[in-house]
Amino acid sequence: MSSSTTPPGNGHYADVSAQPVSPTGRYVLVLSDETFAREADQVETLRSVAGAANVASTSDYEWRALDVGQASSADATVFADLGIGTVTADPDSAASIMAAAADDPRVTAVEPEQFMYALSGPEGTRTEPSTVRTPMADTGWSAVRAAPVEFNDTSEATWGLQATGVLDSAATGQGIRVAVLDTGLDLGHPDFAEREISARSFVTDEPAQDGNGHGTHCVGTSCGPENPPEPPGSRRYGVATRAEILVGKVLGDGGSGTDTNILAAINWAIGNDCRVISMSLGADTRAVSRRYETVGQRALNRGSLIVAAAGNNADRDSGNPGFVGVPANSPSIMAVAALDSRLGIADFSARSNPVDGGQIDIAAPGVDVYSTWPMERRYRTISGTSMATPHVSGIAALWAQRTDAAGEALWSTLIRGAQRLELPGVDVGAGIAKAPS
Repeated sequence: MSSSTTPPGNGHYADVSAQPVSPTGRYVLVLSDETFAREADQVETLRSVAGAANVASTSDYEWRALDVGQASSADATVFADLGIGTVTADPDSAASIMAAAADDPRVTAVEPEQFMYALSGPEGTRTEPSTVRTPMADTGWSAVRAAPVEFNDTSEATWGLQATGVLDSAATGQGIRVAVLDTGLDLGHPDFAEREISARSFVTDEPAQDGNGHGTHCVGTSCGPENPPEPPGSRRYGVATRAEILVGKVLGDGGSGTDTNILAAINWAIGNDCRVISMSLGADTRAVSRRYETVGQRALNRGSLIVAAAGNNADRDSGNPGFVGVPANSPSIMAVAALDSRLGIADFSARSNPVDGGQIDIAAPGVDVYSTWPMERRYRTISGTSMATPHVSGIAALWAQRTDAAGEALWSTLIRGAQRLELPGVDVGAGIAKAPS
């Protein structure tokens, strides 16, 4: 993991005036390890601290897949496999909840819920409310060159699979579950016709079918087929070609979602024994979130590694190195930077953030990445740390199959297996992720 696995801070948020007002009207309660141990205690804590009479729980739903729309009628929701709760409250009520939590050891933090965004997009910008918009550059780059080498897509495979050694690996991800939490998947895409896929939507009134493209692209890179069926001679682009795929739609077709959407899907993935959870999403927030750090650590303890995009908020041509945002800046979530085809750092790829846990952990191909796209287009080439992240997730599945490593052991295996680059560690972490030989 990153240099520290201790959640930032050691107290409660007791004063709502010192925190941003939730843009969604919901607040996230992080429950203590002792409370997390028993679901009944989690429910009782929300009832007593937040005054919630009606509490929905993920354990009440088949496959622990929360129906977000249905649960919205409840006063609060418990994500039982995470030890996290959410409650709807106006600012005055939130202040009362924070004051109550400050005196209650069962709650370690109360944070405003926030929006998360796909960290690349069809037009190179994120779709988000204009009141909080901070555009991320997804096109254009000038990299710091690492070596006199350049990879190119061939008729056989993408440059990313070549650079990461996937083509030389006998591992396929067989027997490993990989969850991709994004905008969904084109469920009718012919390249996935023969795969075992479980798809759930955690976005109200939107099916798991991908109406954006970002999620389909990420699923393709992490788990696409070894031999794409059509058109004849189509190049290979997928890493873990035989992994079991779980698709969680957490971002709407417009490319944005909330913590509730994401937490519900992480809970579902952990509850269904996913070894790897891939999240090409985030927000330009420097401070580490207690909720995501707690979730990342508890996921590792359950044997699930969360891999997240570092962010595309850099503009290195103009001297702005950017910073790793939420949730990738959590010490227990692996932050992925983007490389170009000469193994240089992409111009848009965020640099390590000097907060506890805000480091880049590893890097992967993220410029001009070819992968699946919803039909009729079928394939598309785009760029972003979003495209680097599924390379790492797929490679993690290969290592999990080869070594049976899980959780922290899988994290360590990925870091040890990375190829060091002649670039600053603040930009690329341990180096480029490499598949097992």
